[in-house]
Amino acid sequence: MAKILIVHYSMYGHIYKMAEAVAAGVREVEGCEVEIKRVPETLPDDVLEKMGAVEAQKSMAHVPIATVDDLAAADAIIFGTPTRFGNMCGQMRQFLDATGSLWLNGSLIGKVGSVFVSSASQHGGQESTILSFHISLLHQGMVVVGLPYSFAGQMDNSEITGGSPYGATTITGSQGERMPSGNELAGARFQGAHVAKTAKKLKG
Repeated sequence: MAKILIVHYSMYGHIYKMAEAVAAGVREVEGCEVEIKRVPETLPDDVLEKMGAVEAQKSMAHVPIATVDDLAAADAIIFGTPTRFGNMCGQMRQFLDATGSLWLNGSLIGKVGSVFVSSASQHGGQESTILSFHISLLHQGMVVVGLPYSFAGQMDNSEITGGSPYGATTITGSQGERMPSGNELAGARFQGAHVAKTAKKLKG
């Protein structure tokens, strides 16, 4: 059984919605199991309240907190993060910065790593966030997997939509008013299934 772990941070729920779609894609692949976890919050409650994120955070409180050891136990890890100035959010960065022991022991070498993200605008750094995230995965010796063009939704020009060969993405709107579209969720499901199939082959 290939173990697929989805590790994400979601402030307002957009990335969590995408994580659920990624997990649905993993479940389509026989011989794979999936678990969704979140990285620890680093912002104090009063800051979250000022940002209007308290209610969204409460709605996701049931999701278990990830630990560094969870990464070592997985066959594939799919990371989800909102963009912050063209890079991953601070919460995810702090979590990855705590994986030095995994790097020292080579614990993630040969495991599949993949990334999905969100940004407020259509050109809000989605691709740069994924590509810069890949650097951390490559330093850990992971096998990087993206979202291939066999997902036909990438070529859809009939609507504004996220998604690139680097990974599934969603556009949230400047006030967080836009939840993931059907095409964006389809991309996330496709990525989940693609990662699961790849991890299964490597494990086999």
